[in-house]
Amino acid sequence: MQHTSPENYDIAIIGLGPAGATLARLLDPKYKVIAIDKKNPTPGSFRKPCGGLLAPDAQKALSKFNLTLPKDVLVDPQIFAVKTLDTAQNLLRYYQRFYMNFDRHKFDMWLVSLIPERVTIAADARCQRVTRVGPLYEIVYTLALETQTITARYVIGADGSHSLVRKQLFPQHKIRQYVSVQQWFEENHPTPFYSCVFDHRITDSYCWSISKDGYFILGGAFPIDKSKERFARLQDELRKNGFTFGQTLKTEACLVSRPQGLRGFCTAQDGAFLIGEAAGFISPSSLEGISYALNSGHTLATILNANHKNPAQVYRRKTIPIRVKLLLKSMKSPFMYNPFLRKLVMKAGLSSIHVIHR
Repeated sequence: MQHTSPENYDIAIIGLGPAGATLARLLDPKYKVIAIDKKNPTPGSFRKPCGGLLAPDAQKALSKFNLTLPKDVLVDPQIFAVKTLDTAQNLLRYYQRFYMNFDRHKFDMWLVSLIPERVTIAADARCQRVTRVGPLYEIVYTLALETQTITARYVIGADGSHSLVRKQLFPQHKIRQYVSVQQWFEENHPTPFYSCVFDHRITDSYCWSISKDGYFILGGAFPIDKSKERFARLQDELRKNGFTFGQTLKTEACLVSRPQGLRGFCTAQDGAFLIGEAAGFISPSSLEGISYALNSGHTLATILNANHKNPAQVYRRKTIPIRVKLLLKSMKSPFMYNPFLRKLVMKAGLSSIHVIHR
């Protein structure tokens, strides 16, 4: 029997979220590139569980690429005040915020549509294994129920908090993780709103709700232990605060990274790289990760295009500003997540706005 050698690529990207899609778009044409991703445009395909708010930092990152967001990515309504609740301490404040309400799946697919045709995209595929074989990496994935094997000089993990690449190539690195649980309901509130909810009895992170195109989304980031029970208690507490929940349409859940200190990041070794949330590049205070995904994807593309002799070392150095920014975000966290400090800030009304109800 004749055995066919695996097809060889220069670069294999695992995951085409904002980080992987940005990298694939910006890589030099001299590289033979393949991108393996679970998503595809058809209904019912994998979708990243996400509330779908584009924060100012992410808007700024997009503006650096001179990209204009298509209108069909945006959804109604656009909300400029955040209803902030501490249900354990019975505190309520409103704060002005400039988030863009958008459809996360359409946003991801738009970024993928910008990737040049020279990049091979294996959509609706599942990466199964990544191993080092001599100077190359062997990648095994399934596509249309068939197992495919390729090799690549460089492999990039852009596959989120539950990164297979990080688990298999960086097993010694553990990034603190939470479970993000999110449910979609029929919208029953007379006035759409966005809320940020704190309750130290339920989670030491935060929860959220978003009105979106006739739906109402409730979500939260919870310690892995008893996450379902914590989510149910969140609903009970919010009902006491006037929230109403229509028919449950779907439930989503995924792991989310929440880096803690310098050990909360994992970047590169040899020819393997991690970008976006796979590297731990996500805000520990707000859990915003799109801006860091875009910026780390751009940083790695610049390095690989420049043909550095030791790109892993350069990538570790060039991502120091990202890590410093995230460490500074960690310093902000006590004022958000410590119940006593949060009470002082909210009672003082610093930066809050007075909302006029008719």
